[in-house]
Amino acid sequence: MTKLNEKQIIRIFANKLGISNLDDVAFLDKGIVMKSDMLVASTDIPSGMEAWQAARKSIVSCISDLAAKGVKPHAAVISLGIPDSYSMQQPFIEGLAEGFAIASKEFGVKIVGGDTNEAGDLVIDCSMIGFSRFKVPTRSGAKPGDYVVVSGPFGFATAGLAILMQNAITVSSSSSSGGDSITFRKHAVKSVLEPYPRQSFGLALARYFSSSIDSSDGLAVSLYELASQSERVDIIIYSIPSVEGLDKFAQENSLDKHELVFHGGEEYEIVATISHRKIRQAEAAARKAGVSLHVIGRVQKGSGKVFARNRLLENRGYMHFHK
Repeated sequence: MTKLNEKQIIRIFANKLGISNLDDVAFLDKGIVMKSDMLVASTDIPSGMEAWQAARKSIVSCISDLAAKGVKPHAAVISLGIPDSYSMQQPFIEGLAEGFAIASKEFGVKIVGGDTNEAGDLVIDCSMIGFSRFKVPTRSGAKPGDYVVVSGPFGFATAGLAILMQNAITVSSSSSSGGDSITFRKHAVKSVLEPYPRQSFGLALARYFSSSIDSSDGLAVSLYELASQSERVDIIIYSIPSVEGLDKFAQENSLDKHELVFHGGEEYEIVATISHRKIRQAEAAARKAGVSLHVIGRVQKGSGKVFARNRLLENRGYMHFHK
């Protein structure tokens, strides 16, 4: 019997329930937007992640998807499946509670309730609601001539996972997000253990997006989602958005930089397209908001493919952790 992948499973439910617009969030009437995301310890928590970081990450996953649509979160409910062994560890439970409190304050979302139950693995399910005062961008609006933009460079998270899960070696490197005294290793590991969703970027710029998506499943997969769900377009990437120091890290560990940038995951950046008529407005809005807008490519007529410097990208990305 053939094993179904995540997208095939989602399609089955969508077809049965009559859901035609598959996106990371659900759009309701009167500007109401909903999002749900589940974290499972055995597949979503890497080595070295503490309880408070796991709880915070479960909130980050929802915040990031809402941010990609320019939606400010309002409230969330959390359901917990707690193994019997965990329920006897009060410091661990207190750590989860602390993580939720940190995320609530950090992202301005009120956690109003939820549910708990015993489970075979630690499960955190977060359901979040937010509001938008303008038309929310979907995945399907990219048009030929649009610019492809991202909220930041890629590679830290994939490198961080290699460090935590495979004992990859690291070298000190300056980065665009810090000074010479901050090492590549610290940035990479922190991007995994304490991911940072681009909330300010999305809230400031989503009104200019023709299409958008959160990149947590990987850059290549995210680009393919925009290209395949939009009508008869390809995406051409001419500027590879890699973090500083990634070349040396890849060489030191016999890794492929292209693989680290395009086929990792857990980045929580925003990937979007902007009409050529609105790009100058978007750049001005980015400067006003104090965020960086990185133009990495263009949209052209096509059939749902993605190319990076004339190289056809594979449509694959994030794989869950397997312990």
